[in-house]
Amino acid sequence: MSFDPTRVRADFPILSRQVNGRPLVYLDSGASAQKPQVVIDAIGAAYAGEYANVHRGLHFLSNLATDNYERVRAIIARFLNAPHEDEVIFTTGTTEAINLVSYAFAAPRLAPGDEIVLSVLEHHANIVPWHFLRERQGVVLKWVEPEPDGSLPPEKVLAAIGPRTRLVAVTHMSNVTGTIVDVAAIARGTDVPVLVDGSQAAVHMPVDVAAIGCDFYAITGHKLYGPSGSGAIWISRERQAEMRPFIGGGDMIREVTRDAVTYADPPLKFEAGTPGIVNQIGLGVALEYLMDLGMENIAAYEATLRDYTRDRLRELNWIDVQGDAPHKGAIFSLTMQGAHAHDISTVLDKRGIAVRAGTHCAMPLMQHYGLTATARASFAMYNTTRDADALIDGLVFCRELFG
Repeated sequence: MSFDPTRVRADFPILSRQVNGRPLVYLDSGASAQKPQVVIDAIGAAYAGEYANVHRGLHFLSNLATDNYERVRAIIARFLNAPHEDEVIFTTGTTEAINLVSYAFAAPRLAPGDEIVLSVLEHHANIVPWHFLRERQGVVLKWVEPEPDGSLPPEKVLAAIGPRTRLVAVTHMSNVTGTIVDVAAIARGTDVPVLVDGSQAAVHMPVDVAAIGCDFYAITGHKLYGPSGSGAIWISRERQAEMRPFIGGGDMIREVTRDAVTYADPPLKFEAGTPGIVNQIGLGVALEYLMDLGMENIAAYEATLRDYTRDRLRELNWIDVQGDAPHKGAIFSLTMQGAHAHDISTVLDKRGIAVRAGTHCAMPLMQHYGLTATARASFAMYNTTRDADALIDGLVFCRELFG
């Protein structure tokens, strides 16, 4: 089917509002995406007529909520082409997912001097949990720097792997530069376990964890047009068997006595406590919405949007774009001589244009570029070339304003 951005925009009620007397141009989807009406409706319906705690009761509402909640596991497995739905573990997002791997998989088996290979492109969610292991267990972090155009050749990552490397943790798509990393080449090129942060990539392109060959793949719902506080991580059965529980409490146990505890089988083994029931139901609806549109169609449309925006930005020889890998996503981190990123964001906001300013939870990458902040315009499937033109006009106005 052909992709119709006008039809898609109509599914997102917030895009019809005005900001500061101008039509909203939302270019901050890299931070959090807007929600389609079907997700909003599903959340309301779940609370209004279908809510109860899951896994706990035998009454009608509990069974209904459990069915609606658990079916999301199969939806996520289909979205990621996971071999088995019990390899999908629900989380509140990628941050919790990566911490789960850090505590449950890495911490018990890493000794002082063991290594974790990271790229400088990583979001703090895929950095700080590994710093915990550096601080507490003497683990060594080995950093791989991107090329001048922002790309990250897989051979550079593979070359950083040594005899004491115990894990590779790498993003699939940079939230700052839009760089797409060939994670399949990395995973297929080593026997070391590979964790992939799919927070950005899963939004913009098809993901096939079976084809990638990684061990862990994390996604976060609020970027996938779903609710905040929803997400999941795919973990292969082989790695699950090597993991201890991360959080203890209800639902993740089989039996508890005064002297002992036995744990439930995965995935419940890693899902303690009352979960974000309605959040995950909303995520399932969002993923079905995306799959109905077709991730291939979304990727193809966003590629045209990326190319159009990149060509327009190249007309502005006083704008620097950080990272320009050929097949990047439609994410543009900008700097302008004479104007701080916060100034750019503030001026654009007065024109109804929402962009993000700051370090984008990627301070090592900012340090790599010698910057303290950028203004980031991140596009999504509901954006159009008209939004790109509004961005360009706004940047021209900034240039005139700051001289």
